[in-house]
Amino acid sequence: MTTEATQINASAASTGHAHPASVTSLRSPVDFYATLTRVIDTLKQHGMTIFADIDQSAAAASAGTSLRPTRLVLFGNPKGGTPVMAANPHAGLELPLKVMVWAASADDVRVDFLNPGPSLSALYGIDSAQVAGFGGVVKLLEAALTKGAD
Repeated sequence: MTTEATQINASAASTGHAHPASVTSLRSPVDFYATLTRVIDTLKQHGMTIFADIDQSAAAASAGTSLRPTRLVLFGNPKGGTPVMAANPHAGLELPLKVMVWAASADDVRVDFLNPGPSLSALYGIDSAQVAGFGGVVKLLEAALTKGAD
């Protein structure tokens, strides 16, 4: 728990943006588009379905505003999500899973993952063992970011 708090504080200090404990923020060693490709490819290789890839910076531009490069990817595996939604239909508001790739600056690209497990247990009464697997996504994202690292 102390390590997680340190990561959160370090991330907030380096980007200037705080985030809740349910969000893990990882720094990528490669540029924005390479990071996005690595993340999506890794998720697909591990049996995840990509439900949507939302270009939030393009949406901002279409509204006449600007936003740093930002993509929100909605993904999941129905084998994991369906039992959760069967246990409590309201839990579907927390699913599918979400990962955001964004550029804090040209040389600081981030991958943020929102782990819904704690919320699903606390707010929807879903057994914590049933949602524990969602936390494993962080390991997939870390692996995606270390692919081909020198």
